[in-house]
Amino acid sequence: MPARPLIHRAPAAWPGGHRRLAWLAGLLLLGACQAQPSGGAGAGSGPAAEAALLARIRAEVGEARCSSHAQCRTLAIGEKACGGPASWLAWSSTQGRADRLQAWSAELATLQRERQARSGMASNCQYIPDPGAVCQAQRCVLRAGGDGRPAAN
Repeated sequence: MPARPLIHRAPAAWPGGHRRLAWLAGLLLLGACQAQPSGGAGAGSGPAAEAALLARIRAEVGEARCSSHAQCRTLAIGEKACGGPASWLAWSSTQGRADRLQAWSAELATLQRERQARSGMASNCQYIPDPGAVCQAQRCVLRAGGDGRPAAN
């Protein structure tokens, strides 16, 4: 018995135009399947998606204006390869919306964790504790001396 061809052809009864149309539809379907994003609900992944998310966080924080220490909060930013936040950001409860900031912060940490796992990236594994935030010159800033790093604002 002769071997069956791996590529099936359109029936001979189809006019040439229909064969081309079926071929083109198959190519379009294949392209659509390959173009689907692999992470989340179309969120994308990689450094560009992380940068866009960080820009959204910074836009929500804005100038972090305050009139008292009680209005100042901290937000964990990103994630180190060993776990724990990569840095902290001071924000004001008078400007930023906690629910949005926390959701975006968690999403950023997830994107970074996934990228680091794919690449096998390592970090120094030094834990960066929450330095706290204070109101200085009517702006929320990270408390000095928390971890020796410059303010992440």
